Amino acid sequence: MTVDTTPDIESALRHVKSAVRELSAYTLRNHEPRVKLNQNESPYDVPAELKVALWASLAARTWSRYPPFVASDFIGAVAEATSWPEAGILVGNGSNELIQALLAIVVERGRTVVIPEPTFTLYRLLTGVGGGTVESVALEEDLKFDVDGIIAAARRTAASIVVLCTPNNPTGSALSREEIEVLHDGTEALIVLDQAYVEFGGYDAIPLLVDRPRVVILRTFSKAMGMAGLRAGYLLGHPDLVREISKAKLPYNINFVTESIAAEVLRNRGLLQPQIDRIRAERERLFERMAGIEGIRVFASAGNFLLFRVEHPGVDHRVVFRRLVEEHGVLVRDVSDYPMLERCLRVSAGAPEENDAFVAGLVAVLSR
Repeated sequence: MTVDTTPDIESALRHVKSAVRELSAYTLRNHEPRVKLNQNESPYDVPAELKVALWASLAARTWSRYPPFVASDFIGAVAEATSWPEAGILVGNGSNELIQALLAIVVERGRTVVIPEPTFTLYRLLTGVGGGTVESVALEEDLKFDVDGIIAAARRTAASIVVLCTPNNPTGSALSREEIEVLHDGTEALIVLDQAYVEFGGYDAIPLLVDRPRVVILRTFSKAMGMAGLRAGYLLGHPDLVREISKAKLPYNINFVTESIAAEVLRNRGLLQPQIDRIRAERERLFERMAGIEGIRVFASAGNFLLFRVEHPGVDHRVVFRRLVEEHGVLVRDVSDYPMLERCLRVSAGAPEENDAFVAGLVAVLSR
């Protein structure tokens, strides 16, 4: 169907909040490369034997009925895996939905969210949609977190939330336990820890939940669990706070397919550990190989990806990105629009053959 563009669309758009119209949507250009290393996905699928058992159980379900209003099987599996009470767990359609719910119950006009940047752009976008104000704190020159600067910004603005992606996307830097404790104790804000990549490195902050009720932790199945297509995540926090956050999630946000698969995979998470170990080893091997390539600077990472800057004289990073795709079939992520990341690209740690293809392509492009 063709949409008539002649009517006065402004008569409809004028009802959209001005703060929203000023924002740019979160987007990703669609590519179909031979080697896909742009979205920090796991190169390894869920083990085939586990898939077969899961599909059999799904076929036995009644598909015409709504899923349980409370995804108790999924929540119970999370509780077992994390040793955190079920009342302090919220599950969602990916951790992004839970970030949105958390910000929705807090952010409004006059409220400030402190965000170290560069980081995951969705935090800034959702804060803007909610009408709040972002107070950005630049990472240090080596791309580590400026802990003192974050505390100062939170105090100066009486911030409601400090959002910390640790390990941080796209830089790979991570906060230590001591740094998180200092950030919490030095502010009065909610300390939101997006730990989507923590299985690959960095401090697992779950022990801090016990006596620091302003800490909230987010986790996802999209990275280490190898199930980006499932769209599943969970949030851990004090039960009283989680009860408030749950008011902002949609009813039946977890379909029975997601609940069944996520719960069963958590119970069999030991099967995934060898894959996680392989990815960590490949990240380190990739780092060593990239560190020896003239013309780029690669940054150490606690995630399943590496950030690198094209410093070769006379070589445009955008040309490197384009030639990797067009000439070698390797897709990485251009993050040069992020603050502080001029001329930077990000590559996910893939399977050995994928990483080898990337390195060979990068060397070939830089040598031209």
